[in-house]
Amino acid sequence: MVDIAYALGQSGQAAEGAGGGLTAFIPIILMFVIFYFLLIRPQQKKAKEHQNMVNNLKKGDRVITSGGIYGEITSLDENTVTVEIADKVRIKVSRPSISGLSGPAAEKSK
Repeated sequence: MVDIAYALGQSGQAAEGAGGGLTAFIPIILMFVIFYFLLIRPQQKKAKEHQNMVNNLKKGDRVITSGGIYGEITSLDENTVTVEIADKVRIKVSRPSISGLSGPAAEKSK
């Protein structure tokens, strides 16, 4: 009786070991591919577009900061942007904190 159970156990392990190596990783690989196309790739594309927009800022552009402040660029540095938010009221913000263009400049870029 023990011999039969032992024999069945050996044949079950042999069948699993033959096809179990690669087939066990197929769902994990498939999940990674799905995550790449649904999450990672679009996020990289959006980050690249934002970087291009930040690099192409120029004096006179109407912008929106990540804090929701609307204004017009009055001067640019390598790392900062001076934005006029009201008459003679200017704030200095970092370039990456500019979230987008507003007004006619935004319509031209689309």
